[in-house]
Order: sequence, then structure tokens, then C-alpha cells
Amino acid sequence: MNRLILQKEVQQFLERHPNESPTKLALKKSPFEGISSSELAAQLDGKQRALIKIPLWAETPRIYFPAKLNLEQCSSQKTAIFKSSLIKAGAHLIDVTSGFGIDSFYLATRAKQVVSCELNAELARISSHNALVLGAENIKVLATNGIDYLLDSPQEHFDYIYLDPSRRVQNKKVFLLDECEPNLVALQGVFFERSTTIISKLAPLLDISSALNMLNHVKDVYVVSLQNDCKELIFIQDKAYSGEPTIHAVRLFKEEQQIISFTYEQERAALVEYSAPLTYLYEADVALTKAGAFKTIAKHFDIKKLHKSTHLYTSDQKIADFPGKTFTVHEVESFTDFKKKKNTLKSDIIAKNFPLKTEEIKKKFKIKDAGDTFTFFTTVLNDQLTVIHTQRILE
Repeated sequence: MNRLILQKEVQQFLERHPNESPTKLALKKSPFEGISSSELAAQLDGKQRALIKIPLWAETPRIYFPAKLNLEQCSSQKTAIFKSSLIKAGAHLIDVTSGFGIDSFYLATRAKQVVSCELNAELARISSHNALVLGAENIKVLATNGIDYLLDSPQEHFDYIYLDPSRRVQNKKVFLLDECEPNLVALQGVFFERSTTIISKLAPLLDISSALNMLNHVKDVYVVSLQNDCKELIFIQDKAYSGEPTIHAVRLFKEEQQIISFTYEQERAALVEYSAPLTYLYEADVALTKAGAFKTIAKHFDIKKLHKSTHLYTSDQKIADFPGKTFTVHEVESFTDFKKKKNTLKSDIIAKNFPLKTEEIKKKFKIKDAGDTFTFFTTVLNDQLTVIHTQRILE
């Protein structure tokens, strides 16, 4: 961490060049003694990346940005704010894998104290500096292994243990929960000796059922999407809990959020109706599909499904607050009839429960993207391959 970067004239320089290319800046001679052009470029790159992902950091003077990889791996501001809502006010919490410290900061907005552990000493210094700049005086940043800190402090107990296990081990990407570091599966017993509640942020590609089989006392699972992009899975383990976990599909969009909660037993027991495409067609947000709320969606909004294995929904009356995309149906035809047509279709293509993939359909039928119309290739009642021509309704 080069503290010369925090000088007033350097910060003003970065403020005056918000849109300059970091790559080009790195090739120029640095105007400041003791600061290389590559260091300046790294700060500018960090500020530009933060503008969308963590705007508070981008907009706050004297924030110091870490290496690009640390910025790529940190939570977004919106998902971190959501996670802070999951803890009780005035809590004592430890973040054993704090990284750049985004989650630690927002957890500290509700907690009385956060112990933030980061093994990388340079990153810990950066995180500590930024916490002070942002006014978070209740964060205690330690340049240490968070697991070792817990093991070496048997007398210290926390209301929550928070962790974000790394999916990259020895420079190789891992996919199973018990392959990540730290190994939550192996350590959960130790964690429960130091806390009653474990909160873990896990990879969006993780199989939820598999994780539930590995983890004990899971009370809640939050599947969090941001602008229809699944960002993370949050597992909450409560030492006193032994029932079936509640699954929460969390949709963060614009400045709003929608949460639909259910259990897998409720999903299995839900009775739904099926129908041919009606006036409106709905495609659910990725948070709901990742959560597995396929029948729950239909029951919750009193709408019909197209097919048991086709996760598209339909109704004659428009659902105003449907958590996903809404389309007006213009035409429905069998795939057999579609193939007989000679005219070229201009439309965005969406394949759902269909033997051909989207790119295969576009290539086979020479379809050109349109952007304002959407054509679904899917399977409906009686396993009929069907083409549904629609127009998206923008909210």
C-alpha cells in the first residue's frame, strides 16, 4: 500500500481523469515522485470498476483500491447491504475471510463490533484504512488467518461467524463445498463451539441440495440475484435449529427487492394447473429458478404452467408484480408449422425445454436478432413442440 497515493494532489488527479484509460495511463510517465504510473493506473481502474459494483467506495475521497482480482471477488454493495439485514442489531460478529472488506463494512452498520480477518497483510491494511475513511470505527481488522484466530481464542464467542469460502485453491477452481477453503463442512462443529449462528456466502453454481446434505442445522437459504444474475447463495446455520430449511428467492432490481419464501416440501406438495399459452407469458427471475421454486411460482401468483418441465407461465390477466420478465403473446404455432415457413424471422430467441439450443435454432433457421420481439421455442401440453411469438412488456 503506497500511502503517497492518498496525498491531496494525487487524489485530485484521479478525480480529474475519471474516464481515462488505465492501460494508457500506465504507459505514461508518472507526474508524481514515489508513485509509479502502474500504481496510478491501478487506482484509476479500481475507481472505475467500483463505480457500478460498490459506488460508495468510488464516490468517497481517499479510498484505496486493491488488486483487480480482489475487486472482482468482493461482494457488490447491494448484495452486502442485503446480507446486513440478516443479522440482529448490536451483534458481535467475526468475518473470518474478509478480503476487501465490503461485507465486513455493511455488517458493521448493524453489528456492535466486527472482527475482520484477512490473511493477506497488504489487503488487511487497505481494508483497515478504508474502514476508517468510511467512518466504520467498530471494525477491528486483523492481518491473520481467521480460522487460526478462532482456534486460538477459545474464550471468545460471537453472535455470528461469517465466511466466504474461496472457490480457488492452489490456483485451481473447485466446485464442491468441501473442497473450498476454509472447509466449512469440516469446520462447522468448531464454529458452533464459538457461535450459535454461521452465515456463509457460497458460489451461485453450488448445488443447494448437495450443500444441505453436508451442512448441519441449516435454517435458511437465500438465493440472491441482482438484475436477473444469480450472485450468491447465503446459508444460515442455527445451532438450535433442526427443522426443514426455508428457501428464500431474493430478487434485487433497480432500488427494490422481492422475496419469495418456501420449503422444498411445500414445493413438492404444490398443485398447479397447466395451460396452452394465454394472453401473457412469464419467465421467472433466475433467483426463483435457481431456488427451485417452479410450482411455488404458479401457486403464489395463481398462474398456469405450460408443461411440467417447462418453467414458463401464462395467464389472461396481467400480473403486475411478477418477479421476472412479462411478455404479451402475439401468435402461437406448432414447431412443425414454423418449419414450413419460408420467410426470415427477426426476433430474439429463447429456447426452454426444447431439443435445440438457442444458437442452433438461430443458425438452422437463419434468424436475426431484433431486440424488441421475443420468440420462445418450447414444449407445451401433450409434449407438443411449440413456437410462441411475443413482445416484452418493459416495466
